[in-house]
Amino acid sequence: MTLGGKSREEATKPITLLATRRITIGTWNVRTMYESGKTAQVAAEMRSNNLTLLGISKTRWTQTGQRGLLTGELLLYSGHEESDAPRTQGVGFMLSKQAQRALIGWEAHGPRIITASFRTKMKRIKMNVVQCYAPTNDHEEEDKDYFYNRLQKILEILPDKDIIILMGDFNAKIGPDNTGYEQVMGTHALGEMSENGERFVDLCALNNLVIGGSIFPHKRIHKSTWVSPAGMTENQIDHVCISKKFRRSLQDVRVRRGADAASDHHLVVARLKLKLKKNWIDASDRRVKYNVSLLKDHKTKEDFGLRLKNKFSVLQDRSEEEEDSVLNRWQKVRETLRSVCQEVLGIKKHQQKEWITAETLIKIEDRKKKKAAVNNSRTRAAKAKAQKEYAEAHRAVKRNIRKDKREYVDEPAAEAEQAAYSGNMKRLYDTTKRLFGKFSKPERPVKDKQGKSITGIEQQMNRWAEHFEELLNRPAPPNPPDINPANEDLPINCDKPTRDEIRKAITMMKNRKAAGPDDIPAEALKADLDASVEMLYPLFEKIWEE
Repeated sequence: MTLGGKSREEATKPITLLATRRITIGTWNVRTMYESGKTAQVAAEMRSNNLTLLGISKTRWTQTGQRGLLTGELLLYSGHEESDAPRTQGVGFMLSKQAQRALIGWEAHGPRIITASFRTKMKRIKMNVVQCYAPTNDHEEEDKDYFYNRLQKILEILPDKDIIILMGDFNAKIGPDNTGYEQVMGTHALGEMSENGERFVDLCALNNLVIGGSIFPHKRIHKSTWVSPAGMTENQIDHVCISKKFRRSLQDVRVRRGADAASDHHLVVARLKLKLKKNWIDASDRRVKYNVSLLKDHKTKEDFGLRLKNKFSVLQDRSEEEEDSVLNRWQKVRETLRSVCQEVLGIKKHQQKEWITAETLIKIEDRKKKKAAVNNSRTRAAKAKAQKEYAEAHRAVKRNIRKDKREYVDEPAAEAEQAAYSGNMKRLYDTTKRLFGKFSKPERPVKDKQGKSITGIEQQMNRWAEHFEELLNRPAPPNPPDINPANEDLPINCDKPTRDEIRKAITMMKNRKAAGPDDIPAEALKADLDASVEMLYPLFEKIWEE
């Protein structure tokens, strides 16, 4: 499908993306992600509702960054730039593995807007998703103007040929009256249009976006996205919008009240007739870590040396029959070492203990049932009683989570203290690393020469290549320094290395260091010095001959 050469009328016609598979995306105001265990709860609801992508509002996280979860999801977040800023606002994306594979790039735009781009099966068409958290009606007009002006600038940059999805908590009621906005919204929205609703609808009209929650007929309970603490007031203020010409790809938008994360907002879910495309990644660039700690066992070390000698004997017989180049010989030596590491040691798997206990998970499930009782209450008295029980269940969950967190931290802290007392620095470092987890440094966007942020991963790599090419390829200085030649040559032995020199070099290699591009750890070479020396000596001999 090509959009070039078409008239404006043809280009704005609705387009259906024919796909054999649908994806489901959602947006959710979770009130805060700063509470202990909240991230795990949101991820569990995301998996339970089979979401490919989840936009999150009001994370209350500061700065910008990303973090991977133990369950496989990837969390992208954007907040206030200052680390000591008040923990308010904040937006983010939670990506499933499918969405991670299709991710092209993402960009943070402060504590209220975040964008991400994904590759689709449609040629030359991307899916650009914008997650927002708009100011409420009570905010100053300056704050509202700033938010909508910034959002408009972001939408103007996105290409018209791509799919644009705008979603989030807009704090905007649009109502069922679509007079004058027939091309933007339907007649199935709730409430009456508010001031924020007018701003929101005007923005959608200006950018040819259709508000999905207003065009699908559903029961009232499947439209209201926010419920007051007393349970008496319901509003539809969270929305999912899509480009007008891709309107037919939007299959449904509705609320799923069963999702529970102790929030007064419901999860809004949209089904898209669309298929994401995996980005091509060179698997050869991925580093492999082998479980070298198994070599401490005497039997495993003997088995490793025996297999290495057997494979080397076969490699030596082939090398005598064939005249290989240095590169081919090195590739064979490398593959021999890596295959033995794979067979005997295996790949090291990083397994972090899940700190939320089974007892707490049961209480979380019980709280979810209490929420279902609140949603299904028929009378005010029954609803008030159900809400009271839900509040008690929520307090029980928070108590258990705090208890689990303390127990999870106390055990490694005691191990670290004991390791420091005994002087075991390796154990102290490993325990501290396990206690604090992977450090996530705030991610700064890559900028071009004009200072404009670059969001695409491929464009970022090209910019880095351009930067280093200019940095490392500077012209020669006009006045080079006058350096006198040496009076005598240093006595440097340039003969080919002996077996003893190779053995000494392997012995001097440090353990517990990351392997290089060849993925061969030092411990693997030291496991059987005789076999390693005999494998490397003919290679070095060949190098010196050429």
